[in-house]
Amino acid sequence: MAVLVLGGAGYIGSHTVDRLVENGYDVVVVDNLVTGHVDAINKKARFYEGDVRDKEFLSGVFDKEDIEGVIHFAAFSVVPESMEKPLKYFDNNTGGMITLLEVMHDHDVKKIVFSSTAATYGEPKQIPIKETDPQVPTNPYGESKLAMEKIMHWSDMAYGIKFVALRYFNVAGAKPDGTIGEDHNPETHLVPIILQVAAGERKELTIFGDDYDTKDGTNVRDYVHVVDLADAHILALEYLKKGNDSQAFNLGSSTGFSNKEILEAAREATGKPIPAKMGPRRAGDPSTLIASSEKAREILGWDPQFDDVREIIKTAWNWKVGHPNGYNDKKGN
Repeated sequence: MAVLVLGGAGYIGSHTVDRLVENGYDVVVVDNLVTGHVDAINKKARFYEGDVRDKEFLSGVFDKEDIEGVIHFAAFSVVPESMEKPLKYFDNNTGGMITLLEVMHDHDVKKIVFSSTAATYGEPKQIPIKETDPQVPTNPYGESKLAMEKIMHWSDMAYGIKFVALRYFNVAGAKPDGTIGEDHNPETHLVPIILQVAAGERKELTIFGDDYDTKDGTNVRDYVHVVDLADAHILALEYLKKGNDSQAFNLGSSTGFSNKEILEAAREATGKPIPAKMGPRRAGDPSTLIASSEKAREILGWDPQFDDVREIIKTAWNWKVGHPNGYNDKKGN
């Protein structure tokens, strides 16, 4: 029996595929390579290039492979872009989920772990955010992911497809040995952008907004190491395999770091000066997002190994130094 990882050539997906393989799972990857990299996929996994919205293609994969569960990462995830192109996000993210669940239902596959997001909460009413808090997204990305959660809920009611929705916050870091890491073009995530400045590829970092109601005026976010996150997806899959009911879990460090604090941590981790300037706020950005992940720790047994943001950044820097041009650079591969 195989685990199907949709979006398994992407940043979080490739680390999850790697951890699945290391833990002895038989892994099948589907990715359209729009943002993913074939070089990121563990060579022991079987890879099919195609789009989650292509029902005929996806059905063909399910026909060929004996799939027992699905881990779903195949979604667009850039908040500012979602504000400019909302229909792109609903088409790919929400539409893709409908196609996937139809194919799963047709093939009697009843288990799905879904990469959801803290963006489903919008501007939180309390910190830390709990799973029971209101979900009122402030951008189309979060709205599309919330719709995906609701579609899974009704598919569970109708077809018995059990799901775990993992709502996580800012993901950072890379596999500690530096063989796989984060490589987006264009890059929109804070830590790799800071490291591009450290590497001399950008002149300076722009921090968007210094007038938020936070300790230093800049956005506060919860950072989780990508390998810890990958392990949580495997724990969620095992939770479903034991016959448990559908659930949602927050995944976070329960500690918030402001953009300025991340910048200082990166200066320490890299030993580089990293010049920075302030810019205006970006549309759709909540001021503070910090997760309560007690539920995941208690029910899934999740025990993150990376709790120091400097150590998280060091693993990302290790990948960056070994792959200055990302997956286009074979140095270190």
